[in-house]
Amino acid sequence: METMQLGRTDLRVAPLGVGAWAWGDKLFWQFGKGYDRQDAHAAITTTLAAGIDFFDTAEVYGAGQSEKILGEYLREKNPRVVLATKFLPYPWRWSSATLLPALRASLARLGLPRVDLYQVHQPLPPVAPEAWMAAMADAFDAGLTRAVGVSNYNAAWTRRAQRALQARNIPLATNQVHYSLLNRKMERDGTWEACAELGVTIIAYSPIEMGLLTGKYTPDNPPPGVRAWRYTREYLTRIQPVIACLREIGAARGGKTPSQVALNWTMCKGTLPIPGAKNARQAQENAGALGWRLSAAEVAALDAVSATFAEKKSRG
Repeated sequence: METMQLGRTDLRVAPLGVGAWAWGDKLFWQFGKGYDRQDAHAAITTTLAAGIDFFDTAEVYGAGQSEKILGEYLREKNPRVVLATKFLPYPWRWSSATLLPALRASLARLGLPRVDLYQVHQPLPPVAPEAWMAAMADAFDAGLTRAVGVSNYNAAWTRRAQRALQARNIPLATNQVHYSLLNRKMERDGTWEACAELGVTIIAYSPIEMGLLTGKYTPDNPPPGVRAWRYTREYLTRIQPVIACLREIGAARGGKTPSQVALNWTMCKGTLPIPGAKNARQAQENAGALGWRLSAAEVAALDAVSATFAEKKSRG
């Protein structure tokens, strides 16, 4: 399988990863209702069997449960993976000195001596990005992470983070942002351009828009839980042309599903998508996005049909 480099580091991964937000999260994803720890472990097994080796989690996912679920699997099976987790700069974490203890707590939950990629989860003031990058550089120099990334950073903060790390001779490897056919904000706000200029890999989270681009949700069949509030009937009606285009291209591609086409689109854009997978079936469907590539005409068709939706949500 082809691989992609994470920024200007020596880390290489499959061009598709998996996001572990749903593993342990009861509030948003209703962990324990319809899927459980065994299902998550089955998703990991299926993901690895497909040649996908990049896993992204965070200390906040399921209040640490996602890291524990991943850690249990890694200790039992000992597979070769590239593992990323994230530090959330809560408002009460007013000092950069809080980063190293948080990283060590994540490592304890994972049962690992270090992670491959450690990321700042959000650009939350008042602590400046330079302060967090100084702490990240300390973590790198201590051997607790092999690479440094950020998440949800705009163009200006990405450049500031890169400059701060560069002063310590450390590359900024990644910027993890929300990116899908229904959220293309980073293409217009300068983030895409900044990352390309700096050699920073874009990790695309929510690449199938929390299940909306699977095609299984309609105005008469909204997603469950919090997502039902987030995506209104009107919004689900508006996105149906995008779903129809995904279905049409998938049918022409020998029966590829809407989500597989949507994931392939994000890969064609040069990003590393990290869809979630609650179970083995979802992991297998994600893997179906690998091994083929949309044509330039197909990418253009999806660009056109999705352009009017931009990053606009149904509420807020």
